[in-house]
Amino acid sequence: MNGQFSLLGRERSPPQQQQPDQFIMGIGGNTVGGSSAGSNLVSGNIMGFIHRFQALQIARDSSDTLIKDLLVYAKEAEDKLRTENNRLQNELDEAKLDLTDARAAQRDLQIQLQDAEGRAAYYSQGADLYRKQNQYVVALIDGEGLVFKPEFLRQGIEGGRRAATTFRMLILEQCGDHANEIQVMVKIVANLATLAKALKADGSIQNESDLRDFFVGFSQCLSSFDFVDIGTGASNLSSKIKESANWHMGNLNCRHVLLGVSHDPSYAQFLDDVLDDNTKDLVTVLEGVPMARELSKTMVNKINYTNTLFRSDRVGKVAASGPPSGLVTVGSTENVPAAISYAGVTSAPAVSPPPTLKLPLAPRQTNVPKTAKQPPWNPGARGLDSPLKVNQSVLDNIKKRTGSSKLCNNHYLRGPCAKKDTCGFEHNYKPNAEEKVAISFLARLNPCTNGQECDIADCIYGHHCPSTVNGQCTHPYCKFRPDEHPAGTKYKSTYRNGEAYN
Repeated sequence: MNGQFSLLGRERSPPQQQQPDQFIMGIGGNTVGGSSAGSNLVSGNIMGFIHRFQALQIARDSSDTLIKDLLVYAKEAEDKLRTENNRLQNELDEAKLDLTDARAAQRDLQIQLQDAEGRAAYYSQGADLYRKQNQYVVALIDGEGLVFKPEFLRQGIEGGRRAATTFRMLILEQCGDHANEIQVMVKIVANLATLAKALKADGSIQNESDLRDFFVGFSQCLSSFDFVDIGTGASNLSSKIKESANWHMGNLNCRHVLLGVSHDPSYAQFLDDVLDDNTKDLVTVLEGVPMARELSKTMVNKINYTNTLFRSDRVGKVAASGPPSGLVTVGSTENVPAAISYAGVTSAPAVSPPPTLKLPLAPRQTNVPKTAKQPPWNPGARGLDSPLKVNQSVLDNIKKRTGSSKLCNNHYLRGPCAKKDTCGFEHNYKPNAEEKVAISFLARLNPCTNGQECDIADCIYGHHCPSTVNGQCTHPYCKFRPDEHPAGTKYKSTYRNGEAYN
């Protein structure tokens, strides 16, 4: 029927197969009763979801790429860190080895430093000790210019003995408290023949042999007194005195040099050469004849014995005089011959001993009877260290430890060692009471650097030698100085006066 609408009469065509995208795009497009506007709205919403899905898909792909990149980066970083860790571990191991070597080297250097300091102290102490031993004063005399008084010369041998004894007394008077420690040496240099003729000519002696006999007695009286007959030649005489003076001034044992040259201005240049701030107090000129002006200009010290021993004028200008004032007279001279020949000295009976003079010296100590009670020794301000009762077997065992197994004195006697791991000695051992006493004794074998001035109540080191028993230092390598032992202590042959032994 034309123009008529009939549902029943409408022929239905078979449904068409749609693709998924077409289905999505066409949803609502042909719905029954749908409109064009509704179709557009649905289509717009679908496109939004599609775009969102596509964006999500892109984000997922980017996330996967990121995760892959992160995994690759982490793997590379892990490999680098593992390599760096291995390198650092190797460096740490090497550093530990270096530290061990450094500690060992430090210990060796500390030992070497202690040895060097000990050796330096030994040499310093040894020099002082060497100088204190065998100290002497020497008088070098030009016998042609500084001449003994005629009263001595005329008595020949006996006069020489008296002159020697008096000369020694006068020199020791200048030594004060050190007089009993000083040896006096005298060397007189002269041309014996020329001097004897001059003395006979001016009446000082009756025979030329008197002078020879005088010098025989002078030399025989004391082993350190000598006369040298120089023969002819004034230059030989002065050069001998100058050379001897130089030698003695360079000797540590020489405490003073006396020069009997006041009459000779030629010594002025020599004195200018040898005198300085260190030696100006070492040299004194013995004045007989008034000192030459050139010598006075050198500002050298001088001393005068013309009242008792030497004549004050030159040979040939003095007449015989009486006995000098202040001299001790040796018996009567009435029976003494006017001259004693040199040849008859050996066959003549022995002369009387030299006079006993009251010397200004401290009396020598005599042997004290063994029954006499000796006063206790006081080493100084701090006094004696408290005694220790040591078990010898325990001490021997402690001594057997060597190297790093030695027990640390500071650790066991004072409380934890401040050096800790850098200390080269044992800290982990647990000593008993007897062993601690032995450790304390061994510590005291090392001198405290402050000695008797130490004010540390619990100082572990020694303040005097702990090894001295009955006047004998029993330690073969004692580190204490002689003044840290009781007076008169006897030492082992290996003792080195406080040296740090190798």
